Amino acid sequence: MRALKLLLIGLSMLAGPSLAAAQDFPNKPIRLIVPFPPGGPNDIIARTVGQKMSEILKQTVVIDNRGGQGGVLGTDFVAKAAPDGYTIAVSSAGALAISPSMEKVAYETLKDLAPVTLVATVPEMLVVAKNVPANNMAELVALAKSKPGKLNFASSGPGSLPHLAGELFKLTAGIQIAHVPYRGAAPAVNDLVGGQVEMVFLDLPVLLPQIKAGNLKPIAIGAPHRAPSAQDVPTTTEVGMPNLQTENWYGMVAPAKTPPQIIATLNKAAVQAMKDPDVIEKMKLQGAELVGDSPEHFRDFIDSETKKWAKVIKDAGVETSK
Repeated sequence: MRALKLLLIGLSMLAGPSLAAAQDFPNKPIRLIVPFPPGGPNDIIARTVGQKMSEILKQTVVIDNRGGQGGVLGTDFVAKAAPDGYTIAVSSAGALAISPSMEKVAYETLKDLAPVTLVATVPEMLVVAKNVPANNMAELVALAKSKPGKLNFASSGPGSLPHLAGELFKLTAGIQIAHVPYRGAAPAVNDLVGGQVEMVFLDLPVLLPQIKAGNLKPIAIGAPHRAPSAQDVPTTTEVGMPNLQTENWYGMVAPAKTPPQIIATLNKAAVQAMKDPDVIEKMKLQGAELVGDSPEHFRDFIDSETKKWAKVIKDAGVETSK
């Protein structure tokens, strides 16, 4: 009995500092890793939400851009950080749910990272070049079927969400179109406007300026409902392809083994930040829809998305480097 009491006292002493740190969190600046360069959607979303979280938590949230390997390098940095809540990230669907199936990465998302909350979703829009003789989904599919393997689609890179969205389109519509990878969205859009490629799935905000200028023709949005900034563009469900859901998304994660109390504090602050009218308005300009769910729901979402895109990769025979 005496030995048991000593053991319990020892365990409580070990847990004490950790519990105290969790209750005192945060008492110094938080570093928010953005695994992409400044100026892109991931960066803008993280900065907007992070700034409001700073006000709520009464601690500075410092943005640290660590781009590379499609978000993998910055995400891995967080996976290897101390699990104290002071190094977190807002990462993308690519780094959290797609890259682990496409290439060798140094982390397992749900083993090495603790989900905090799904921050925002951004619909992917399918558009075609002006010289493509199709103005809607039915016409585009009929055109592709009449010329198997002759049409092509651009992407922002192999294994990116736009790449896999194109592969899912092929599987869903039963068509053969060739993949043309680019190093980023900008050069892909430039060649699409120039007529060097026929179509692309990309984040709605990236495409809107060219659509409004009449340089590209919108076909459909891969989201459950129409986008406020493109109300005249039907969803893939409306055009008869309910399985062609291609939303990009961004979520907040912390290192695994971060105490639950700290995860709860981060989640509460992030969700509160996403309810702020100024944050909502800024995200609307980005074509993003704020979410703000629980860590448990976000974990299930990551798991679902990982399985979904792993199946697309396998069924489409996408070449991987694993």
